[in-house]
This record gives sequence, C-alpha cells and structure tokens, in this order.
Amino acid sequence: MNPVLSHTLRSLQRNILAGIITIGPLFVTYLIFSFLFTTLAKAGRPIVELFNVLFPLGWFTSPFMQSVLAIVMTLAVLYLVGRVTSVVVGREAFELFESALERLPFVAKVYTSVRQLIDTMMAKKPSSQRVVLVDFPIEGQKSIGFLTRTLTDSVTGEPLAAVLLPNAINPTSAFLQVLPRSKVIETDLTMEQAMSMLMTGGAVGPETIRYSQSAESVLPPAQFP
Repeated sequence: MNPVLSHTLRSLQRNILAGIITIGPLFVTYLIFSFLFTTLAKAGRPIVELFNVLFPLGWFTSPFMQSVLAIVMTLAVLYLVGRVTSVVVGREAFELFESALERLPFVAKVYTSVRQLIDTMMAKKPSSQRVVLVDFPIEGQKSIGFLTRTLTDSVTGEPLAAVLLPNAINPTSAFLQVLPRSKVIETDLTMEQAMSMLMTGGAVGPETIRYSQSAESVLPPAQFP
C-alpha cells in the first residue's frame, strides 16, 4: 500500500477514534437526560392540558412551554409527595399505601423487589458496601457485581450470596448469580466508582482495586444483612 495513503488512513482512524472518545460520554449523558426530561414531560402533560383548558392563554399553545411546564409540574408533585411522606402523618399514609400494594398478587412482588433493590443501592453506611468481584463468565475472569442479599443452602447449610452482575455500557441488563459466599471478593470500590467503570467500559475508574482473594477480602457473616 502507498505509504502516504497508509499514513492518511491511520491518521483518519486515530482522529475518528479520538472524536468518538470525546463525544461518546457527552452523547450518553445527552441520551440519559433526554430520556429523563421526556419522561417528566409526559408525566406532567395532563396537568398542563388541564391548566390550558381552565386558563386559555396564548403561550400555553407553545410546545416548548408546555414541555417546560410539564417538567416543572412533575417535579413539584414529586417534591410535595416527598415532603408529605417525610412527616409522621405522611409516613403512616405511605405505609398504608404499601400495605394495600402488598395485597395485590403480582404488583406486590414487583414493587417489593424494586423497593428493596433501590434501598440497597442507595444505602450510605460503610457496612453496606456491596461492590464485589465474582468469577464470571468463567473461573479466573472477574466481573463487578453488587451483593443484594444472602441465603442458606437448605441441604448443606452453606452460606450463599446473591450477586447482581450488570452488563458493561448497558447496566440496565444484568445477570443474577447465586454462589458460595466464600467465592465473593469484597472490593474497595464505592458504588459510584463501580457504576462509572460499568458505564464507560472500564475507561473511568480508580488506579487500584482489591482483586486477589485474601483473609481480609472474604466477606464475613457480619457484613451480610
């Protein structure tokens, strides 16, 4: 191949790759915020349409203003719900609401599972560190996972661990592995560091990580709820 053409192709490939690396995180951030704002706008659209009927003003017909107002209305509703549930009366009302949901056969399973997962992921206490490494997909290849709970083998009585293994780049898809607790390695990663590594395919993360199994890295029973 012509040296000049080869050099041009390598330069073109290098610059395109640099552009992808630069624009990629911005594009992913845009997609996330775009999805979030679109969802908020759809949720608040009925309220805006009701206001448009009650107060027929000209600027209500603008799609941009309707979207902005819908987002503001949704955030206001979320704030009010959070504010109400933060007081004693609101907390009791929310407990009654949860009790009603638990009586619905299918909804109860889904709601309880999602609520427990969110509570686990949002935990801030040091003892709730749940970023671990496990052998997956084959032995010797470690995958980042989130410890969700422990259980016991009904036959041998051996302690087991349930570990959620999100896929890189797309952590909304994941595998659930149940394995012996002795096979789980506790890391020194925070939840934020682990999610950054997953979202960027490992490009963003700490310089060091606890990888090897040791007496300190084996999760003791006291760390499991």
